[in-house]
Amino acid sequence: MPWYVIYTKPRAELKVAGQLKNMGIHTYCPTVTEEHLWSDRRKKVTLPLFRSYVFVKMNPKDRNQVFAAPGVVNYLFWLGKPAEVRDQEIQTIEAWNENQGVERMKVEQLSPGDRVTISKGIFKDQTALIKHVGDKRMRLILPGMGVVVNVKVRELAL
Repeated sequence: MPWYVIYTKPRAELKVAGQLKNMGIHTYCPTVTEEHLWSDRRKKVTLPLFRSYVFVKMNPKDRNQVFAAPGVVNYLFWLGKPAEVRDQEIQTIEAWNENQGVERMKVEQLSPGDRVTISKGIFKDQTALIKHVGDKRMRLILPGMGVVVNVKVRELAL
């Protein structure tokens, strides 16, 4: 059975994943934990890794079942058909998400448009194009995998 990508209403990813799971549909909604700072407190918040997307693994003939869950908008389409995600790609996301540690890196000489080769971690030996470098985040495009990765830079090393 293939994996499909469902597009959800904003901030409904975790609810949709739970509802689909209760319906007996195999779902995957990778999450990250971030610490948010308000004026009066700090709190750890669990957020979906991919905003407005949930992965489902199901038989193609049963695809319409997902629309019974409130919050489901549509499937993500590619070339006129619902986009299918390979098991290998889901496994890569799972492995990367389990190992959320960010390697120490020096970003002061990197700028958008630069090409880099990742030397460690789950994306080892992948060539990436730097899309954006911010104070705390960096956006990398991995053309070989067809994905965009947002990396939270926790610590900079010289």
